[in-house]
Amino acid sequence: MIGAMQYQYITTSVDANVQIITINRPEKMNALNAQLLQEVKSAVEAGNSNDDVHGIIITGSEEKAFAAGADIAEFKNFSVAEGQKLSADGHEVMNTVERSPKLVIAAVNGFALGGGCELAMACHLRVASPNARFGQPEVNLGLIPGYGGTQRMVQLIGKGKAMELLTTADMVGADEAKSLGLINHVVEQNELISFATSIIQKVAKKSPRAIGETIACVNAFFDQDADGMRTEITKFGECFQTTDFVEGTSAFLEKRKTNFRK
Repeated sequence: MIGAMQYQYITTSVDANVQIITINRPEKMNALNAQLLQEVKSAVEAGNSNDDVHGIIITGSEEKAFAAGADIAEFKNFSVAEGQKLSADGHEVMNTVERSPKLVIAAVNGFALGGGCELAMACHLRVASPNARFGQPEVNLGLIPGYGGTQRMVQLIGKGKAMELLTTADMVGADEAKSLGLINHVVEQNELISFATSIIQKVAKKSPRAIGETIACVNAFFDQDADGMRTEITKFGECFQTTDFVEGTSAFLEKRKTNFRK
């Protein structure tokens, strides 16, 4: 069971068919080191392979921070090659989150900076508490975002505003982040998990196969090696051979509720 797996920097649990991954490094404001990122990757993969999990929530362990950036002390003396490997490994983690066939929601409680902002952007949806703050401060350190931030921020809010935030290192609050399209909803801190859970429970009533294929098609739009339209055509056709399609169309014609197998 997922709940029995042991990690050093995260905790996981399954409640109401929702896996909750909590970044748990409060003494460092949940800063993301290499091991923590690999633990997130492992937990997401475990959730994807667990039929009892209908969706995944990633959140932070304290009110002040979702994840306040990367652990700078870890890479202060890195060479070029080591820096590139750090970035490549981070991309692999974020891609695992983004490509999950199950809905992944970031429940952002407090600061989501640097790698924390990048992790939130890799999730399919983002809900945030009013005290949440988002930003990519890497240029203050002589760096650029290395876990996909230069790409996903443009995808979410457009080139002009993304260029401004990436080059000024300015932070934006929850309300501005929502107006920009960086996050989907702002809810009170004590309602973050229940609100994100309610979204997953709504999605869980739909065809799990169709949800996974929808995520893949949306991601294909931003994949330079993929043709999004062709991906949609291919996956649309493939749906016709699934048990979910049989159940969905039968339920519609018989005027009854669907009963998709999880």
